[in-house]
Amino acid sequence: MDFGPLYAVNGLIAFIFAASGPVAIILTTGEQGGLTEAQLSSWIFGAFFINSLLSIAFCTLYRKPLVFFWTIPGTVLVGPALAHSSFPEVVGAFLATGLLMLVLGLSGWVRRAMGLIPMPIVMAMVAGVFLQFGLDLVFALRDGFGIAAPMCLAFLGLSVFERLGRIVPPLIGALAAGLVAIMLTGEFVAPASAGSFFSLPELVEPAFSLPVLVELVLPLAITVIVVQNGQGIAVLRSVRHDPPVNAVTTACGGASLLTALTGTVSTCLTGPVNAIISASGDHARQYTAGIFVGILGIGFGLGAAWFTSMMLAAPPAFIATIAGLAMLRVLQSALVTSFGGTCSLGALITFVVTLAGVPIFSLGAPFWGLVFGCIVSWLLERADYRRAIS
Repeated sequence: MDFGPLYAVNGLIAFIFAASGPVAIILTTGEQGGLTEAQLSSWIFGAFFINSLLSIAFCTLYRKPLVFFWTIPGTVLVGPALAHSSFPEVVGAFLATGLLMLVLGLSGWVRRAMGLIPMPIVMAMVAGVFLQFGLDLVFALRDGFGIAAPMCLAFLGLSVFERLGRIVPPLIGALAAGLVAIMLTGEFVAPASAGSFFSLPELVEPAFSLPVLVELVLPLAITVIVVQNGQGIAVLRSVRHDPPVNAVTTACGGASLLTALTGTVSTCLTGPVNAIISASGDHARQYTAGIFVGILGIGFGLGAAWFTSMMLAAPPAFIATIAGLAMLRVLQSALVTSFGGTCSLGALITFVVTLAGVPIFSLGAPFWGLVFGCIVSWLLERADYRRAIS
């Protein structure tokens, strides 16, 4: 019997991580893009329910910790697109991205595709879209100090005292501190619209727009295959697990075709969750923690409407702070990768163009950031560029 208390605890911690900061990022992006509460709850349903079924299947089949959720950089990329595109058009891009990943996975071209764009330029695009979450964290401290400050202090304290932080991860400690602060300040009012716990998603009929497809498909595929799957594969290999790369990409493509119908951004192999569940215990039994994450995710997905209603009723400072704290390490890593080595000028151009957020020919800034960054690096950093894609 491979299941045990240690793996259940690891799975619980990993699940709470996924259901806190990353969900806050969905809510922040969706609200800024004008999505309704029903659309947001459907997004969360697909992100948890469908991806959890996939996670359970892969963990059981390969007996490795292989948990799938959704691409966080891709979620943030969707925000600017929603400002000038309809949600069905964005969903059409989700479907096209899933199809592209499915073809890459089945063909075995994944490794070649991962090397087409230099990693510093890719991560500069990620840093450009993530920076706003860091700024929102600062604004939350200004506008909601009574809630944001205890959350930041809890996060810092658990980060400083690493032994305690292994028991209670900093992000989960910040979440708990925020909930206590909300209770003490009395700023939470339960929504009258909150109904029964279980609910079905609101399916989205996709629409296809060439400008939206050009704007989103390539950046989304890059964030899944290069950024998210690359991180997840690296995490698992560092602890002596060898994930099936082509099968993972194929699964991400196939699942993305399903999750797109619920309005959910593309599926990916998650890095942080797999890192948590593979951090301790018997190497051969760690996959059971992934199965436990999947079981919890199915329950969360079925209750997505209720959870969405509760989180949207929380003070804005709570959502902004938990999302900002969840992004800090990722933003740090993106900036270090972007400017810590080769192709730094191209990365700078990508970062600035992405951060400016100016669409050209109805195509969003992240796409043009990649284009201009690659052109500048190819022209002015040719040796770096060739090494980066070789």
